[in-house]
Amino acid sequence: MLDKIQTLIDKHDHLSKEMSDPNIIGNINKYTQIAKEHKGLEEVVAKGKEYISLTNQLNEYNEVMSSNDDELKDLIKDDLAQIKLDIEEMQEELKILLIPKDPNDNKNIILEIRSGTGGDEAALFAADLYRMYVMYAEKNNLKMEILSFNENEGTGNGIKEAILSVTGEGAYGNLKFESGVHRVQRVPETESSGRVHTSAATVAVLPEAEDVDVEINDSDLKIDTYRASGAGGQHVNKTESAIRITHIPSGTVVTCQDESSQHKNRDKALKVLRSRLFDMEIERRHKERSDTRKTMVSTGDRSAKIRTYNFPQGRVTDHRINLTLYKLQEVLNGSLDELLDALKLEEQKTQLDEA
Repeated sequence: MLDKIQTLIDKHDHLSKEMSDPNIIGNINKYTQIAKEHKGLEEVVAKGKEYISLTNQLNEYNEVMSSNDDELKDLIKDDLAQIKLDIEEMQEELKILLIPKDPNDNKNIILEIRSGTGGDEAALFAADLYRMYVMYAEKNNLKMEILSFNENEGTGNGIKEAILSVTGEGAYGNLKFESGVHRVQRVPETESSGRVHTSAATVAVLPEAEDVDVEINDSDLKIDTYRASGAGGQHVNKTESAIRITHIPSGTVVTCQDESSQHKNRDKALKVLRSRLFDMEIERRHKERSDTRKTMVSTGDRSAKIRTYNFPQGRVTDHRINLTLYKLQEVLNGSLDELLDALKLEEQKTQLDEA
């Protein structure tokens, strides 16, 4: 452990020197990248230096205890016991801090919510999830921007698809385990017999890709314009402001029509496309490691049923960690911390076991 800590301290010192280098200061992208890495090491370095200081002190005390100075032994006896306890506690803290950080944890995210099986009821549930994440963002000082929003075409209630940009510190690290199938069990308003129905919606949390993460060649893109449909002001059906971008090598298609400006819709669509391609690369790497690293908490399998929201019993169950909370309304009002913290803890336990 001491070797790992010293390596990180040396790296932190090296990054500090780089941040003072005029050549790096002049390169805003490089400087921002180094500054993020430097900040990410601060906690473990501070705790590591404290740990090294305590272990050095313990070594000095052990030398005294091996000497013939009985008076000095009596003086340090109580302190020695406390230092040993402090070191044990600090070792447990450092085990967590030394787990390799996901380099994407501090990235902003693209959050995609889509209604699944269940017709109008699934669209209503997708709207509930949308509201849940909006309220979570408000409580955690995250900023949300709608990139695309398609209401349910049936009754006009609910959401067919919503794509959002979520920005703020730790956005991906906090929400990355939300990807997957969310299931709801409740009695729909249209159900006269009071029978409980099961519907579903899917959530995808994609780390927002930067230019350095994904290179997109213009020659790989097919860009179509068309007239926007639905609510949106006088421009609807008069100007071809809506954008459809097809990434030819992967077959990925992104559309955006929420803005009246074709240029703004193009920028938003490219933002989503870049993040989807980046996420595909992350998923490919996960699959390559799947034989050697299988965790209960997955961020890769979007088809897996991860959570059930049961209205008759007022409960939320996360199936990956077998956690049930009888706090349905609180969760739907954006109080997700208890669920998210439990998922992070399970992931940490798995990584510690592997280490």
